[in-house]
Amino acid sequence: RMPASVPEVERRHRASAAFSLSFLSLVFSITAFGSSYWCEGTRKVAKPFCTGESKGDLCIRFNGPDANNNQAVQYIWETGDDKFVERKFHAGIWYSCEEMINEDGEKCRSFVSLTPASDRGVLWLSIVAELLYIILLLMGNILMSVEMCYYSSVIDGLKINAFSAVVTVLAGLLGMVAHMMYTTVFQMTVNLGPEDWRPHTWDYGWSYCLAWASFACCMAAAVTTINKYTKTILEFKHKRKKLERSLKITYKFPDH
Repeated sequence: RMPASVPEVERRHRASAAFSLSFLSLVFSITAFGSSYWCEGTRKVAKPFCTGESKGDLCIRFNGPDANNNQAVQYIWETGDDKFVERKFHAGIWYSCEEMINEDGEKCRSFVSLTPASDRGVLWLSIVAELLYIILLLMGNILMSVEMCYYSSVIDGLKINAFSAVVTVLAGLLGMVAHMMYTTVFQMTVNLGPEDWRPHTWDYGWSYCLAWASFACCMAAAVTTINKYTKTILEFKHKRKKLERSLKITYKFPDH
């Protein structure tokens, strides 16, 4: 078997780089899509009355043994933030979870049910776009792996390369639109969502960063694939010109 030429080795390296970036983008996107840490923060929740042997700073206590049960007006000598406790929460595309007071574990709710009715259509569009983004990334990975492992000729490889580049670019555009739509929906939910959910402080979480890292890897894979296609075409043109010159010198065609 003859050793591969330098351009062929470079093409394989570029194909491997594009496939690695595309596969990384797919893993990141699936992980982010299924997680609930796109946004994280805290909520201010009123402290409950202490019952039984409840102790600590997470409930309001009274001096009398039956103070929590009688119907008399109770005067709480706590002021300001002492009446409230901060409870951590995290939200994703599918659901939002927050920690329980005086209990272990979390309470989760569907994020779709928390979204204002006027913005649910945008949220569903974001979900559909995310799913299409993952499907197109998967298609791009399959095409790149086929190109790397098997094709009958360089021309067939170029065709697969061109199609995978188009699919990857389209996936990147869909991913960008999906992430931006979710960001808009979450901000509207913070302002117009249910009173018992609205966060006091919040910021973007690791899933959100992972989603944008997936987009970055996807576009890097697309650029690498397009670069590989362009360089291969230029190499073919260069070889064709060299062949034409050698034929002219060999046969000495007269000028017309």
